[in-house]
Amino acid sequence: MIYILPLHIIFVVTWFAGLFYIVRLFIYHTEAEKKEEPERTILQDQYKIMERKLWYVITWPSMILTYVFGITLLYNLYGWNIPPWLLVKLTFVFGLTLYHFQNHAIYRRLAKNKITWTSTQLRLWNELATIFLVTIVFIVIIGDGHHNYGNDAVSPIWGIIGFLLFAFLMWGAVMIYKKAREKKSKK
Repeated sequence: MIYILPLHIIFVVTWFAGLFYIVRLFIYHTEAEKKEEPERTILQDQYKIMERKLWYVITWPSMILTYVFGITLLYNLYGWNIPPWLLVKLTFVFGLTLYHFQNHAIYRRLAKNKITWTSTQLRLWNELATIFLVTIVFIVIIGDGHHNYGNDAVSPIWGIIGFLLFAFLMWGAVMIYKKAREKKSKK
């Protein structure tokens, strides 16, 4: 049992690494569409190779192993008596899984050179993984009653406010970056 938690954490980390990087590759793949030939084809073919290896060698196996070790941990620690904070965390993990499946749909379209998202939309989409990461980590650290960091009762309202502020800041950062890129490209 002592090895289950570290393995779960390791595969959570590699799953997130794959999710972060795959969307970056989608952005580069999409932006390559604006290049002249033969550069466009060369870049997009290379991105397809990188996307396929990242997706099927790292990201999918990491998600599956995250679930395997997570369910094992859940069952061994709680059985059917799952605490409320963990149900909230599992809800966000479910959302992260939906995010993963949407990335799979984007991956499949890009593999056929069907570009349906702009690079700005993909940049915003990429930040959703960060929001899931921050939210899940905070739920685990604050929600688990085994930790006492000097505050026994953190209001869920503050958690929601923090989540919304963080999401707004991420959105703002992407918009500022977009304006800077547009300004730079006009020079």
